[in-house]
Amino acid sequence: MEFSLRFQIPQLRFPQNPHSCKPQFPKIVCGMRGGTRKPLWRSRVLSTEAIQAVQSLKLAKSSMKLEEVFSSKVSRLLKSDLLDTLAELQRQRELELTLKVFEFIRKEVWYKPDLSLYSDMIMMVGKRKLIETAEIFFSELKEEGLEPDTRVYTEMIGAYLQVGMTEKAMETYGLMKVSGCVPDELTLTILIRNLEKAGEEELAESVKKESEEYVDSPRKFLAEVEKKYLIMVK
Repeated sequence: MEFSLRFQIPQLRFPQNPHSCKPQFPKIVCGMRGGTRKPLWRSRVLSTEAIQAVQSLKLAKSSMKLEEVFSSKVSRLLKSDLLDTLAELQRQRELELTLKVFEFIRKEVWYKPDLSLYSDMIMMVGKRKLIETAEIFFSELKEEGLEPDTRVYTEMIGAYLQVGMTEKAMETYGLMKVSGCVPDELTLTILIRNLEKAGEEELAESVKKESEEYVDSPRKFLAEVEKKYLIMVK
């Protein structure tokens, strides 16, 4: 059995009530990173099988051993357990294993493209500054027939800002608005804080100005952003 990723990762051995966008024409529903909705595929408690799979994957110290674990344990997991295994590996920040399990899931007969899965993956690799991998995921979700929502765009913006690619972050922000998805408070917060941190005061001010269109209480929102930013820099 062979397991391969369609992308390369630098320096690695192995290359969540949905929010409706504001009325647009046509109307588009966009998700949120911090919304109250939880993916239907996630269980509250890990099953014994999922726990064993996670433990076995973490203990596999070679490619051969890893293949054995996929063959003997991972391949036998029920859909819900396999998805829970992926979520647990993400929670534990096991990047290489998460990438392997995600690739395995995409080959399962029951697999259907899911924005929540892609959002989580983009967020994870973005935090690790693996921008090329994040871009590949962004491209692949569209190849699988999905359209980026607010959360996906936000994760990509965050990923670009992580590596100082301000121009690409702003370009993605523009694409989000053109697509009909409305930036939420998280999107705006990430942009404002990072633009100010990078000394891009003019861009930061333009985003603050636009927040008047996207949030219900812009003054309160901006005051909160400024308050939290000051706490962070102290």
